[in-house]
Amino acid sequence: MAVSRDRRPARTTRWRYGRQIGDRGRPATDRGGATVCLLAVGLVFVLVGLFGAALGAARTARQQARNAADFGALAGAGRALDSEDVACGRADELVRANGGRLVACRLDGLDVVVTAEVRVAPLPGLVRTATATARAGPVRG
Repeated sequence: MAVSRDRRPARTTRWRYGRQIGDRGRPATDRGGATVCLLAVGLVFVLVGLFGAALGAARTARQQARNAADFGALAGAGRALDSEDVACGRADELVRANGGRLVACRLDGLDVVVTAEVRVAPLPGLVRTATATARAGPVRG
């Protein structure tokens, strides 16, 4: 005869009046509903956090594009008397130094109009472009 080493009695599901009975003789009413609610709340927090991070990354990229365009236009305006190629070349240097890419540059009289863009990946697999345009030239008055 084999002797069981485990001296605890085997747990069996007990039923009374069609309801499952817990270890202490009371009906077992826990069906895991709180676990599902907790997981749902956790998922909502994660999604809100991802949305906030994506929004923050997009706003930062927009500001970076504005700064790059502003500094590029100011640098180009300092060389506007030389030629359009020299002014736009200097604008391109500063746009790149500020993390952007020069999209367009033109002289409008003595004003330099610069358009810069910055690529941003707010979420993995989602790449967007923030674009800004700035104008700089001498003071008229």
